[in-house]
Parts: sequence; structure tokens; C-alpha cells
Amino acid sequence: MGAYQRYYHPWQYRLRRLLNWLPMGLAYASLYFGRYNLTVAKSALGDEVMNKAEFGWIFAVGAWVYGLSFLVNGPLTDKIGGRKAMLFGVFGALLMNVAMGLVLYANAVWHFSFPVLESFLILYALNMYFQSFGAVAIVTVKAPWFHVRERGVFSTIFGIIISLGIYFAFDWGYAVVQATRSEPVAELGFVAAAFRSIFGLGRTGMNENWWLFFTPAWMLGIFWVMMFLWLRDLPSQAGFLDFNTGEGRLSESGERESVKKVFSKIISHPVLMVVCLVEFCSGILRNGIMQWYPIMAKEIGFYKTFFITRNWGLMLLICGVAGSFLTGWVSDRFFQSRRAPIAGILYGVMFFGVGVMVFALGGNLWIFGIMSLLVSMSVIGVHGIFSGTATADFAGTKNTGAAVGIVDGMVYLGTGLQSVMISYLVPTGDIAKDPSSWNLWPLFLVPFTLIGLFLTKQIWNALPGSLPQQLFFKFRLKLFGTKLPTIN
Repeated sequence: MGAYQRYYHPWQYRLRRLLNWLPMGLAYASLYFGRYNLTVAKSALGDEVMNKAEFGWIFAVGAWVYGLSFLVNGPLTDKIGGRKAMLFGVFGALLMNVAMGLVLYANAVWHFSFPVLESFLILYALNMYFQSFGAVAIVTVKAPWFHVRERGVFSTIFGIIISLGIYFAFDWGYAVVQATRSEPVAELGFVAAAFRSIFGLGRTGMNENWWLFFTPAWMLGIFWVMMFLWLRDLPSQAGFLDFNTGEGRLSESGERESVKKVFSKIISHPVLMVVCLVEFCSGILRNGIMQWYPIMAKEIGFYKTFFITRNWGLMLLICGVAGSFLTGWVSDRFFQSRRAPIAGILYGVMFFGVGVMVFALGGNLWIFGIMSLLVSMSVIGVHGIFSGTATADFAGTKNTGAAVGIVDGMVYLGTGLQSVMISYLVPTGDIAKDPSSWNLWPLFLVPFTLIGLFLTKQIWNALPGSLPQQLFFKFRLKLFGTKLPTIN
């Protein structure tokens, strides 16, 4: 396997780097809160305000806008720098969450009649446009501060940040639901009690659902100020020397390319093209579980009584930390910073997990719940190591924003597809209380685990500066009739 290599920095540099990415990481987690709060709002608002099909379309349109926005925002981030892009994106997402909250507030308190479907289609799509700056900005800022040999560690950090955002969205989101009910909840949890006390919630005599959008906006505002004060694009801007990170590059000169050239080089690049396809599958699998499992649990009726669903956000946080540590540390320690082997292993785990879910539906809740967590752990790990690390490894610092934008955009194209497809595959009405009526949901996910497993095998030995000769590249040669490029 070769010797394990580690890249060392003085403690002063590591401390300043921590101050650089920690506020940005917490802001990114808050962006997740301001993204998946829509799933929580769907449960809080009920079918009378937003049914499953409407929720599916709102989320899908937002996901597609998110994915397509990368074609513009990725190159823009390369041009203006990750710091400005992050500040702009966070501020825009803050405003859109406030606007969505105001729609609900105006309808409930001022007795306006804003159409929720049409309003949220527009506002959530705009929210996701601004959100798309987050992923490209955080990886763009990361690239000059981390050597390739230590980026597995950052992948772990990145995955933990994502998981923390999901925890905020689901557990803190449902805590906000508890704290804002018109009828007192018998036993408020600690977080719900804290929200009620800090914001004075639950005193208006109505369900204050608008706080599901005001709360992440409040958090985004705090971290925006911290980033403005401390976030820097390059080590040299913080008083340290810039250094050779050992990464690959898309252009011979290593300079920034136009979005057209970057897109062309990515789809002809034997590694990044596969990463794009794998991440499309990751988008389907990640949100196919995280988005629909709590909805199913509420429909069937075990959400509040089953430990896993009652603590869904915390469970995803634990799974995300485990999956991120596994992919990041293992890829650096045992696979010489090759990212595909651990991703392939985790896709094998996902195939097993989803397969068991197909047969466990309607049976033991613990088996089904543990399998859903196993899939979530695996897909969060794959997303962190591919979108957050492998893309920058092969694209180079100058083109990281555009490359990450395209790759992460594939995740959300997959997310949008599953949102629409599953919204029509899952049952509605009284039949939704029957677990067996949900069988098409996990069955839809199975093929994408196999596709991801096959694709990761094709780039198993890929590192910047090497070209693995695999069957997939021969297939691509026949498909596109082009000469296999050399990885620079």
C-alpha cells in the first residue's frame, strides 16, 4: 500500500487555520439548517397547507436551482474568492429565510392570503441559489490552506460540519416546532425550552411556524459577522507563507479557466467525470433517506415513540461524524490519500443497507432504523470525500470553485430527481399508515447503490499525477470517441 505520509505545520499556523475555517464551518452548518427546515416545516404545516406533492416540487425546484447555479457561482467564486462568495451567499440565504418566515407570519397574524406553494417555489429557489455559494466557497478557501496529504482530515471536518447542519435542521427544527405550538407541550426538551425562553415563543395563541425560518436566519447573522472579521482566502493574507499543496490541475499553466473550458475538461477528465456520476447517485441516496424516513415515520405514527426518529437529527450527526472520520482518516492513513477505495467500500455498505430496508419495511423498527442510519453514515462520508476533497485534489486551487460547483451540482440534480420521483411513489391518505404501502421508496434507491459501487471501482487507484487504466475509461473511449487525457 505504500508508506503513510503526513504533512506538518507549526502550531501557530494550525491555530490560525482553525480560526479561519471554524466560523465558516458553523455558517455552512447553519445554511443546512436554513435548507432542510423545509422538511420540518412540511410536517408542522400539515397537508392542508403543503401536501407531499407540493413539498416534493418545492424541494425539487430548489435542488435543481442549487445544482444549476453552480455553473455561474463556481467560476464567480474562483474570480472573487471564497471569502466574498461565502459572505454574499450567507447573507442572501438569511434574507430568503426571513422572507419565507414572513409569508407564514403575514398569513397567520395579518390575515393575508399569500399562496404558500407559489411563494415558497420562488423564495426557496432563491434561497438555494444563495446556498450554492456555500459549498464552493468552503472548498475554495480550504484548498490553499491544506496540503493534499492532509485533506482527508479536512474531509472529516467537512462531513462533521454537514452533519451538524443536519442536526440543527431536524433536532433543533423539531425543537422549534415544540416551542411554538399554540397548545402547551407536556414535556419540553432542553433545546425547545431554551428556544421558548430566549425568543419568548408559544405566547401568541397560534402555531408560530415562521420561527422555523427565523431561527436559522438568526444563526446565519451571527456567523456572518464572525466570518467578516476572521475569514481569509490565503495563508499569506493572515501573515503566513503560501505553499505548494501538491494538488493536480486542470490547465497546463495552472491558471483559472473559463467555465466552458472547466466543464469540458471535467467531463473529459477520467477521474472527475466519474466523481460527478457517483455524486449524482449520492444526491439520490442521501436525501432519499434523510428527507423521507422522518416523513414516513410521521405518516405511520411511530415518529414520536421510536428512539431513532425522535432523535433523528442527533442520529444523523453521530452517523455523519462516524462516516466522515472513516472516509477522511482512512483515505489518508491506509490508501495514500486515494479517495475512491473508501467511497467504494461505503457504496457496498449502502447496497447492503438499502437491500435490508426493502425487506425490513413493516417489520422490526430497529432493523429498518439502523439500516437507514448505516446508509446515511456511508453517503455523508462519500459526499465529504468526493465533493469536498477529491474535486480540489484533481482540479487545482485556481479552478476549485468551478469544479466543485459542477460536482456538487450533480448531487442536487440527483436530489431533485429523487424528490419528485419519491413524492409520487409514496402513498397518500389513510393508506400511508400501512408500512407495506411504502415499499417502492427503498426499492427505488437500490439501483443507484450498484451504479455508485461500479463507478468507484473504476477510479480505485486514482491520485493526482497518475492515470488508472480501468475498463470504464475504455468504455468512455468507445462512447465519446476521444483520446484519454493525461492527469496533470
